Amino acid sequence: MKQMVKFLRNSKVASVILAVIRVYLGFEWAIAGWGKITGGFSASGMLMGVVKNPVKGPEGNVLYPWFNGMIQHMILPNSGAISFMVAWGEFLVGLGLIFGCLTTAATFFGMMMNFSYMLAGTVSVNPEYIFLEMFIIFAGFNAGKIGLDYWVIPWIRTHIFKQKTKTE
Repeated sequence: MKQMVKFLRNSKVASVILAVIRVYLGFEWAIAGWGKITGGFSASGMLMGVVKNPVKGPEGNVLYPWFNGMIQHMILPNSGAISFMVAWGEFLVGLGLIFGCLTTAATFFGMMMNFSYMLAGTVSVNPEYIFLEMFIIFAGFNAGKIGLDYWVIPWIRTHIFKQKTKTE
């Protein structure tokens, strides 16, 4: 495992492979988000379905009561805002991955949506996306090195976090 993470974080070959994975995932996220933005997406029906038909185990017990309670009492009453955030969140995650800009953050938020969809009972492509996103998370900066992160991350480090570069 340690060797795999070292490869993902440091290898030029890995950065190329990760760029391909990143762009693939980015297009999938962007297309899904754009469809929601332009198609008048509303999450309320799905959210009501989660409350009415929670994920159950083999014995019929609700597996994620905390998640269902959060959906019922916090998310569903704000379904308009949630619909907006899901649609634009998917689209922006896609753009971040396509362009390799704030790649790790985009991947993190994409993964959060994938896990939320799975907790709601929607398997679909979510396990595949999570599997691929894990490689990007493990790779860190190397995943966006062939992309805007090559310039954006050093700028953030020096101007926002006031870290000195290796040449100083």
